[in-house]
Amino acid sequence: MKFITVSLFALIPAFGQQPTYYKDVLPVLQQRCQECHRAGEVAPMPLETYAQARPWAKAMKEAVLGHKMPPWPADPHFGKFSNDRSLTNAEIRTLSAWADTGAKAGDPKDAPKPVEFTSGWTIGKPDQIFDTGVDFAVPAKGTIAYTYFVVPTGYTENKWIKDLEVRPSNRAVVHHIVLYARPRGSKFAAEAVPGVAYAEPSDPGEASRPHPPENDRGMLYGINGGMYEMVGVYVPGGSAYKTQDGQARLIPANADLIFQIHYTANGTAGTDRSRVGIVYAKEMPKERVVNAFIMNTSLKIPAEDPAHKVDAKVTLQQEAKLQALFPHMHVRGKSFEYTATYPTGETTTLLKVPQYDFNWQLTYFLDKPLVLPKGTQLKATAVYDNSANNPFNPDPKKEVYWGEQTWEEMLAGFVDLVIPAGMNPVDLVRPARPAPAAE
Repeated sequence: MKFITVSLFALIPAFGQQPTYYKDVLPVLQQRCQECHRAGEVAPMPLETYAQARPWAKAMKEAVLGHKMPPWPADPHFGKFSNDRSLTNAEIRTLSAWADTGAKAGDPKDAPKPVEFTSGWTIGKPDQIFDTGVDFAVPAKGTIAYTYFVVPTGYTENKWIKDLEVRPSNRAVVHHIVLYARPRGSKFAAEAVPGVAYAEPSDPGEASRPHPPENDRGMLYGINGGMYEMVGVYVPGGSAYKTQDGQARLIPANADLIFQIHYTANGTAGTDRSRVGIVYAKEMPKERVVNAFIMNTSLKIPAEDPAHKVDAKVTLQQEAKLQALFPHMHVRGKSFEYTATYPTGETTTLLKVPQYDFNWQLTYFLDKPLVLPKGTQLKATAVYDNSANNPFNPDPKKEVYWGEQTWEEMLAGFVDLVIPAGMNPVDLVRPARPAPAAE
């Protein structure tokens, strides 16, 4: 075994110089941290001044050396993403050395200009805003089941959505939000009605059920199922759902918006009225962005299994472009990986998250859209830790099946696929019918 000794000087940006807050640390905080670590944002403490940052110097060193902050759990060896917020080695060395050398302030004259962050909607002024219609009371203590709010759009025609942003009114009590568009006739969340918060039964015992047939190995849900389409997500530190030039998302006429909200009690009672801001496309787009997920509802995770692997696969029946990836599991999630196998037989890893964290569910926007030829197989591989070693595991002695609730599990490999605006998304998964025989 080879041991490597790292001296203190290896962590100092330049030999003989000690980093200071104003010259070396503040630029890193502005570019990498203050998006969340500022007044009114999701992080627990602001890092906008020396007085605010100095007490956290050692904690920042520990967080960046362990790659816990900024949250970016993707393996850097696979894929390039436009919203990559991971620190460079030089930035990690700067923050570490600053903590090790006394966290000095330095000369305020060395400080860069303050960053002007967008206040309010990051998509600009929305054309229309929908909210949940309810001031929901979140208790100070206890577990709160996923809560659903149905909001009729009133659309009399199909609407093309350029940009969309989901925002809670009280971030302190909102763990995450998933926004769905439910077409007319869908039975998704059928028990929920407009103006009334609805929660599914919260007794974990009710989640025990026989698992679905084993032949359900994967599908693009939201396209093949048609029950709903996920159109936006809010997670702490996440990004708004924007489209590129010539693109838009479609919300059909007469659709309902459904907010699925995971509230968490934090010791102080509060209220929330979450909302979504929408910017409509000014003209008919050339391309449609479709959100769906690769799923396998037949998952069955054995009790006390520390590394149970489940795959979900789907083969595209038409060419499409891949634009974003969003892995989703619940509290037993351990790791997640996307791969693409092309018609040539070549396989490439699109994204690997070796340490999945339910508390940081991020969308990964590809640096450049990836063309997936007809016949490409998309595969999502999830690994679950159902053992007592998982501190978030509610009961390692139980088998776990697919379900909406946190104590159940999911394998949902969300994908943003780009197709021609006039194409039916069902054609992505529906094999082409053979041409009629000539008479």
